[in-house]
Amino acid sequence: MPWDHPQPFTLHVRPQAGDIDELQHTNNAVYVQWCEKVGWAHSQALGLGIADYQRLDRAMVIRQAQYDYLLPSLLGQELILGTWLTDSDGKLTMERRFQFIRAQDGATVLRGRWHLVCVEISSGRARRLPEEFSRVYLAALTAPPAAAG
Repeated sequence: MPWDHPQPFTLHVRPQAGDIDELQHTNNAVYVQWCEKVGWAHSQALGLGIADYQRLDRAMVIRQAQYDYLLPSLLGQELILGTWLTDSDGKLTMERRFQFIRAQDGATVLRGRWHLVCVEISSGRARRLPEEFSRVYLAALTAPPAAAG
């Protein structure tokens, strides 16, 4: 697959009838839900799930999201959802990127980017990454190529 970055964490999905809008393609809101799904699955695969977030009273939350909807996907078409952690200041913020590819032709249908900030769940205030987040997430970073958009 023509991935933007090496070694993505991936999930495979197929749009179902409820994912299709009046224009007969996957609704854009479904892509956003799939970003959340693959992002959480990646975090859990790295060893940090919601129970860890609650135990540490910390969470990575979306400060800014950007989605580039490049091509449609249709009912039943296999998509490969890829994600990476691509940047962090090592203190408070991280960046997660997404790329969704149609399996049948290798075409990219979506690129996305989340700018994340660490917050204390109980107060909602920005807080430094706990040691556990730093150890797990920073080790998983994939530096984006200079030419990547």
